[in-house]
Amino acid sequence: MSTAGSRDAVSVWPQLEQLLPLVSKPIQYVGGELGAVVKDWDSATVRWALMYPDAYEVGVPNQGVQILYEVLNEQPDVLAERTYAVWPDLEALMREHGVSQFTVDAHRPVGAFDLLGLSFATELGYTNLLTALDLAGIPLDSEDRTDAHPIVVAGGHAAFNPEPIADFIDAAVLGDGEEAVLEITEIVRRWKAEGAPGGRDEILLRLARTESVYVPRFYDVDYLPDGRIQRVVPNRADVPFRVNKRTTMDLDQWPYPKKPIVPLAESVHERYAVEIFRGCTRGCRFCQAGMITRPVRERSIETVGQMVRQGLEFSGYSEVGLLSLSSADHTEIGDMCSGLAEQYEGTNVSLSLPSTRVDAFNIELAQELSRNGRRTGLTFAPEGGSERIRRVINKMVSEEDLIRTVVTAYTNGWRQVKLYFMCGLPTEQDEDVLQIARLAHEVIKAGRAATGSKDIRCTVSIGGFVPKPHTPFQWAPMDRPEVIDNRLRMLKQAINSDRSLGRAIGYRYHDGEPSLIEGLLSRGDRRVGAVIRRVWEKGGRFDGWNEHFSFQRWVDSAAEVLPAFGVDLDWFTVRERDETEVLPWDHLDSGLDKEWLWQDWQDALSEYEQDDCRWTPCFDCGVCPSMDTEIQIGPTGKKLLPLTPLNTSGPRVHAH
Repeated sequence: MSTAGSRDAVSVWPQLEQLLPLVSKPIQYVGGELGAVVKDWDSATVRWALMYPDAYEVGVPNQGVQILYEVLNEQPDVLAERTYAVWPDLEALMREHGVSQFTVDAHRPVGAFDLLGLSFATELGYTNLLTALDLAGIPLDSEDRTDAHPIVVAGGHAAFNPEPIADFIDAAVLGDGEEAVLEITEIVRRWKAEGAPGGRDEILLRLARTESVYVPRFYDVDYLPDGRIQRVVPNRADVPFRVNKRTTMDLDQWPYPKKPIVPLAESVHERYAVEIFRGCTRGCRFCQAGMITRPVRERSIETVGQMVRQGLEFSGYSEVGLLSLSSADHTEIGDMCSGLAEQYEGTNVSLSLPSTRVDAFNIELAQELSRNGRRTGLTFAPEGGSERIRRVINKMVSEEDLIRTVVTAYTNGWRQVKLYFMCGLPTEQDEDVLQIARLAHEVIKAGRAATGSKDIRCTVSIGGFVPKPHTPFQWAPMDRPEVIDNRLRMLKQAINSDRSLGRAIGYRYHDGEPSLIEGLLSRGDRRVGAVIRRVWEKGGRFDGWNEHFSFQRWVDSAAEVLPAFGVDLDWFTVRERDETEVLPWDHLDSGLDKEWLWQDWQDALSEYEQDDCRWTPCFDCGVCPSMDTEIQIGPTGKKLLPLTPLNTSGPRVHAH
């Protein structure tokens, strides 16, 4: 909490600039992108550094950080800047030359800000958090920080179980961030105006009292002799027993990002992305995002149209991504796509639906998405190879559906589709995985028959299953990496068993080792913090990147620190939990009823499918009553406005 004013915020650019010729991809540290905001330090009352704890190219397109950056900077007396993880080559030079972790906007030291907000999409970014804290001169342990240090706040999906990083963060926010960051800002603003009474402890207490900001230091965890948690209880009288998630209800009131940041360096997604709805009620049992973002809240067709127009004009992008967990489920997706396709006909703007459900994709949608002649990639996610495993995970897609859908794409001019599956799902047998090969063969055969062409391909992409908190699979055991890897080898042989079909099928997979570690971090408790710290001390960085990830380093670190607590790596990963066990995140309320989740886990084991509650009566997951919310869906009956085609002569010039 720097109250010393601008003295602390002197730009590190003069020292940094001399180091940049010595590192790879120096452009990522320069800033000055289209959409970036630099404000006067002294005119701001509350100052945020926002971090996506990964490399610039992955972090800069992140929707969450872009939205919060814009929401905060729209406040006249608030300043928000961005910081990303620096690659090891620059980290070494920064340590050597005494340069601190900096923001890319004005190259100010992160340690000078009031708040450091981190958005964790995956748990594998935890070691990068420690690097950033250390480079910023912020003590790793929250208990060692003084009034001079920023308040470290975690958000994003991984914040729904922040226990493994409880020692390193000051607070966590569950759920949607738009209103939460403004509320936190207001609490800090008022506290500073009063002269910062009671110091760090008092500001954290004020945040905790909102009942929607979790401050780990105000909770004690007691363990049973066998290593399980006995209870998690507040250690202060005025702190709530349970912390609730935030739900932003009317998305039309929050049409962000209006001015997307257009990176100077290459990034993973070069497009303007509009989130067309939040939440999902499909009930896929492995999907944490679908469970924790309930209820469904749709953006209206008019707001989407307006956002697309403004976003494209501002950014100069030529691709629009209509984002959500399952974009084709929007009640007005057909009108939305045809309206946008008409509006941008004759321009070089293309539309993409990054996540499309097999049973929601149809010929009209295919034609609208390819109207401008440019066909962006199509990905379908059956998730499981056999009908049986798809019942277990509640992904109700039949083989006929899948083949019909892919053939629709091939006959509409697509030559390449991607099919996404998971390996290591609960109750999975070798046969469930081998069915993926048969399915891929059928897809190619059907596609060749329908198009009369041999020039079609599909890519089979396999991810490792990781059980996540607040899902029916939070109790499930994981498979060991060698089991997963053996199945993946068998699958590759099965795909290539028919040469003529195998040649048309690409095969991409993630081996079982990173998934096991992600499983340790996703369902870990506070004792796992010691493992994260040990891995980091041994050089762990960028664990989400294959080339930087070391399974051995994690295994060794776990073996060094966990036995002191009477548990081990297996205890956190391959062990099945029972109904009565207190889970590390039980005091953090995602709105879902734990009994309902347990019943859904039992339904999974008996291969019983659950319907989508958008179209069927409520089945009491608990979200709507406990959050005092309801499902918000169309149709509004409106078409996209205005529908005057934008016939720009010639292609738009890219801003970068």
